[in-house]
Amino acid sequence: MPAFAVQDADFEASVRRSFDSLTLMRTVGARLQNVAPGKVEIDLPFREDLTQHHGYVAAAVLTAIADVACGYAAMTLMPSGASVLTIEYKVNFLSPAQGERMVARGRVVRLGRCCCDSGDNERIVATMLSDDGDGRPDA
Repeated sequence: MPAFAVQDADFEASVRRSFDSLTLMRTVGARLQNVAPGKVEIDLPFREDLTQHHGYVAAAVLTAIADVACGYAAMTLMPSGASVLTIEYKVNFLSPAQGERMVARGRVVRLGRCCCDSGDNERIVATMLSDDGDGRPDA
C-alpha cells in the first residue's frame, strides 16, 4: 500500500468518536478494532438474526460493515473536521459469509478510492471498491 500523509494528528480519536455514534453499527453489533493511517478494521460477531434464509450473514449486513470500514479508512487521511460520504461502491461476493465473526478490512488504495476485503478471518467472502468523495470539510 502506498504511504499517505496524515493530515489530522488526532485521526484515531476522531474515527473512534464517529464510529461510536453510528446507530447501525451498534444495532448489528459491529466493533471498531484497528485504526491506522489509511486502514480500518471492523469486527462483526456472528448472530443468527443477521442471516439470510440459508443461514449466511446477509449481504446487506456484510456490505454495511465493508462500506463503513472503507469510509473510515479514508477519514484517517483527511483534515480535521472533514467527513466522508460514499458516492459509489461495487461489491463482489466470493463465497457465503459464515463463521464465528466477519472482519471488514478497509484500506485506501489512492486518495478518494478505498478497497475492503470482508471475511470470516480465514477466507475472503467479499471485496468492495468504494469512491468516498473528495474529503473536503463539511460546509
